[in-house]
Amino acid sequence: MMRCTLFLLCLMVAATASAAAEHSPRPGGIAIVDVGTSKLPKPDVSYGSKPALVVQTLDRWNAVIGIPLDTQPGEISVRVNGIEMDVTVADHAYAEQRLTVKNQSYVTPDQAQLDRIGRERKIIDAALNNFREVAVDGISLAPPVDGRRSSSFGLRRFFNDQPRSPHKGMDIAASSGTPIKAPREGIVTATGDYFFNGNTVIVDHGQGYVTMYCHMSEITVEEGQMVGTGETLGSVGATGRVTGPHLHFGTYLNGTAVDPAIVLTTPESPR
Repeated sequence: MMRCTLFLLCLMVAATASAAAEHSPRPGGIAIVDVGTSKLPKPDVSYGSKPALVVQTLDRWNAVIGIPLDTQPGEISVRVNGIEMDVTVADHAYAEQRLTVKNQSYVTPDQAQLDRIGRERKIIDAALNNFREVAVDGISLAPPVDGRRSSSFGLRRFFNDQPRSPHKGMDIAASSGTPIKAPREGIVTATGDYFFNGNTVIVDHGQGYVTMYCHMSEITVEEGQMVGTGETLGSVGATGRVTGPHLHFGTYLNGTAVDPAIVLTTPESPR
């Protein structure tokens, strides 16, 4: 198999109206890979067993790869039209977060709750891994709600001193009832009241680019509905496993959670 090593400087892509995101090859980050001239047909790009998002930036094709949080520093392989290209993943340390949850069932669910969680996980995973082959003109996102953005993505979490999986989204502080807006156009692929996530909406923006909104007080869209940028999806709430009202905002590429701060190009409003 022919292989090609891509040096870090060659991978970096300037933010443009098309790409508008930061090349951040770290666990939980994004690798933006130049995969050829746009004078040729869009290349077939995959990472692992999953197809990858490819966008046109000026006269180039750029693959946008989500890097899993559990990726070890070193080389990963991206396949472009059957040719493997190596991308260097840098080390990145995430902090710990300790939270107290009053309802102990959210820390140690009983068997009935575990069965429910398993059923819901299948629905959520199917939506997060959906790949819809449509043209995507960029990956920048408008903020879904105005509020203080935490740097909680990737935190190793402890609920009532019990270790749990790392946090795979950004928490945005906002009052209950604050409208949540779609950050770009897409199709609603799942809605529901889930055990951990509470009232949840998942939106497919095309080519494996997916966003998720959790802990909502209400949902105002339906599965299969097309939504435009700025359209209301529902309202901020405190449903599911929470310590207070806020929006859990998740961003996914090739089925992988990535740090929303990378694609939220609009600066946080001053408090």
